[in-house]
Amino acid sequence: MIPSWNLAGLIPPIRAGELGNGLDRSPYNATFSEVVIHFGTSPDRIAILTGLLNYRQELYDVGINEGFQWLDGSFMEDVETLKGRSRNDVDVVTFFRLPKDQTQESLLQRAPHLFDVEHTKQQYRVDGYPMVLGHSLEDWHVRQISYWYSMWSHTRERSWKGFVRVDLDLHEDGIGRQLLEAMQAPELEL
Repeated sequence: MIPSWNLAGLIPPIRAGELGNGLDRSPYNATFSEVVIHFGTSPDRIAILTGLLNYRQELYDVGINEGFQWLDGSFMEDVETLKGRSRNDVDVVTFFRLPKDQTQESLLQRAPHLFDVEHTKQQYRVDGYPMVLGHSLEDWHVRQISYWYSMWSHTRERSWKGFVRVDLDLHEDGIGRQLLEAMQAPELEL
């Protein structure tokens, strides 16, 4: 379950009540429907979540269906209250295993738009970064994971914060899409 924003408008890096070395900490595991319920609180946020679902669908369409994503950026903060503004996108790192019989090069040739951060920002409102998971933890993988964790565990103002982890899961995305569509439906008149 995703913790509520703290008084600073951030997801806490460690769940309240946990000791500093507790395991209930960021990144918090969540389903896509939990992300929708927690963060789908305005038309802007719903539009960004819809874009993220469309981005995830494109990943599934090219065979990327084994992995998870870390979600962060101002989308995970209460910037509406704290800074009086909306956000433009959600920051996403997709950690994934290559589809069977694909290489990084063949996948890039097949779907270059999914690995072009400017395209994903414009098309999906996703500031997207891919991270291929290998079969073993090599030094480079550990450095990359550490990089993203250290980048996302603080705000630009250097306040500690948490973020969310969501599995790539086509079925769960369908539930999330239904929730988003219900949120966008006009109120029924009685």
